[in-house]
Amino acid sequence: MQEHELLRTLQPVWLDRATLTLAKAANLREDLRAQLESFFEMLTQAVETGDSAWLDPVLTTWATSLTQTELEGGESNLLEFLREIVVLTGDVSRQALNNDQALNLISALLPHFAYCFSKAAFMEMQARIAYISDQLKSVQQTLEKLDRSKSDFIAVAAHELKTPLTLVEGYAAMLRDASEGRPLTAYDIDLLNGISTGARRLKAIIDDMIDVSLLDNNLLSLNIQPMWLNRMFAVLYNELADSLQERKQTLEIKSFPGCDEMTFGDPERILQVFRNVLTNAIKYTPDGGKITIDGRKLPGFIEVIIRDTGIGIDPEDQVLIFDKFARLGKSDLHSSGKTKFKGGGPGLGLHIARGIVETHGGAIWVESPGYDEHKLPGSTFHILLPLRLEPPDEAMARLLAPLMNKNN
Repeated sequence: MQEHELLRTLQPVWLDRATLTLAKAANLREDLRAQLESFFEMLTQAVETGDSAWLDPVLTTWATSLTQTELEGGESNLLEFLREIVVLTGDVSRQALNNDQALNLISALLPHFAYCFSKAAFMEMQARIAYISDQLKSVQQTLEKLDRSKSDFIAVAAHELKTPLTLVEGYAAMLRDASEGRPLTAYDIDLLNGISTGARRLKAIIDDMIDVSLLDNNLLSLNIQPMWLNRMFAVLYNELADSLQERKQTLEIKSFPGCDEMTFGDPERILQVFRNVLTNAIKYTPDGGKITIDGRKLPGFIEVIIRDTGIGIDPEDQVLIFDKFARLGKSDLHSSGKTKFKGGGPGLGLHIARGIVETHGGAIWVESPGYDEHKLPGSTFHILLPLRLEPPDEAMARLLAPLMNKNN
């Protein structure tokens, strides 16, 4: 008797045994017997023709019917199901057939069962990959939605805060005007100065929020004009002099090739980039530390390098610090001063700096051996800006022609 004929004689017993054994209460399915019957029929066809592909439709049905719980689990449920079928088939064959018939039948079935395991493992892996991909896509969509919500909140909050801030600034100015010609006590002066300082700090935060909203929506526009980096550094040196003196820090500005050459960019925005990076350097450099501005001229670019002797940045945080609202360390240990040691803040300065630099077509990154408040390894920020020697349009070219000819 041929092996496929032996299989057909075993079908009723095999089907009853398989249905009873595999229909566990936790995974009971109404169509289990029909599926097992279909599997046995395809197995018989495979043995008769020698083509294991007859089993593909049933294996595909089982692989695609895996539940979410089964896909999330680490174990291979489908392979375990097939293993039980193999064991059960062997038991039924030995019990219902003589030794020679059982051996021949099992030998004929082994290649097809091996095919089942290989095909099922592949299909189950594909099903798991598809499930995980869908989960990742869902998570990504959720994160994108959350990011849009944050951007919308920033834009709305910045807009809503501008009105009360304007009122605070207006009433503070009115108080100063009303107090002119009248003697003020030291206490009165401190109150007025406190209002002005708080209003300026709040305005700076609101301006940063507006910039973040513009960057997130690709709406940041550049006002391209001639600019000289060494002049910007001089402006920043004077602007930060009080903070540097308060912290007993030294700011050294080195002359490097290209720093005194005219290039084109948005001077106000580039100044904002340097200000944010230098403020960050002051904040994370202990009292008495040193900050250095250096650079070099590269083909088509000019690189500004800002080094500090501060507490450094861990390698895993060197990308994170350019994300919005990124704050390293414990926020409850931060002081509230803008340039005080490890002072707090909304975590927008470096994010804005990166956005402005990238809008110019440049790049910004940081290097640091790591974080250590005792050894003070420091950090080095690299700001790569395109070196544009020509005006952006013909109108500006005509306007700047005398200056361009003078430089040439």
